[in-house]
Amino acid sequence: MPNIKPVSDLRNYGEVLRDVAVGQPVFLTKNGHGRYAVIDIEEYREYEKMKAMNRLLAELDKGRISGEQEGWLDADEVFRALEAHYHG
Repeated sequence: MPNIKPVSDLRNYGEVLRDVAVGQPVFLTKNGHGRYAVIDIEEYREYEKMKAMNRLLAELDKGRISGEQEGWLDADEVFRALEAHYHG
């Protein structure tokens, strides 16, 4: 069951933070509506890793689609393009 508290409970933040654990965020409401989530730092780090992984996968997918639609470059072409770009 989710742990939901009004944001006004932050006046006694120690009690609110005591309820936070990995896999057990505390959700804070403001004017009766969900507004904030307090999560364990390890869970936050995992969340950030997942976001980065999703961004990487999206970019890789764009590259795959581009290769399928516009043709692939061989390794020598890629190397020459990178050399030209970074070493003029």
